[in-house]
Amino acid sequence: MMSESYSPVAEFYDLAARTQTETARLLTETLADVDTGYGPVLDLGAGTGRAVETIAAALPDARILAVEPATAMRAVLLSRVVSDDDLRRRVTVLADTAQNAPLPDRLSAVVLLGMVGHLDRQERTALWQRLADRLPAGAPVIVEVIPLPAPASMPEMRFARESVGEDDYEGWISGEPAGPDLMRWRTRWTVSRQQRILRTVEYVNDWYTVGVQDLIAETGWSGLALSSNVGVLRR
Repeated sequence: MMSESYSPVAEFYDLAARTQTETARLLTETLADVDTGYGPVLDLGAGTGRAVETIAAALPDARILAVEPATAMRAVLLSRVVSDDDLRRRVTVLADTAQNAPLPDRLSAVVLLGMVGHLDRQERTALWQRLADRLPAGAPVIVEVIPLPAPASMPEMRFARESVGEDDYEGWISGEPAGPDLMRWRTRWTVSRQQRILRTVEYVNDWYTVGVQDLIAETGWSGLALSSNVGVLRR
């Protein structure tokens, strides 16, 4: 089954993601030595395509396979790709999940931003095996995690505020433990004009509290934390 958990808030996604310049910088630096002749770069959970743009700029010769299960997110992704002649030539968009997406026999690198915590331990183990079968030795797998070592109660806080035209957009998030290694996050977006709320959109998703060191241990690969929420694993 396709995962549509992000579709209700797809319209707001880039309002939050546009502030993540540090993640884009780390992604660019880590991809610098990738041999793109070996195979395409895989972006699992490609969202609206911001990382796709970063990958394409960092690796001008790379082919990119962008996998995104949520219909609304994928609509933005495909629009971004078709509006740029270079991306249109190099990026293939696949409507599938990380668990089920058909992958080519060879991959030169893998990008997992904002998605690995949606997979449980069994699903992650299966993914690592699929990637190990396709990556050359030393190829990077760039991961993004939430820097929370264990589930904990998190009071609501604002994580984004942007103005578009006459309207103000605010993103709020809170969380509660949902299991020994599972957080349940509640996100709320408001759209206001002149301090009057026009609409509110809420959604809930679950996230396993795995860190970069946990993923290194799971895979048995070498790895390094590049920041509090980004790391690289190397097969």
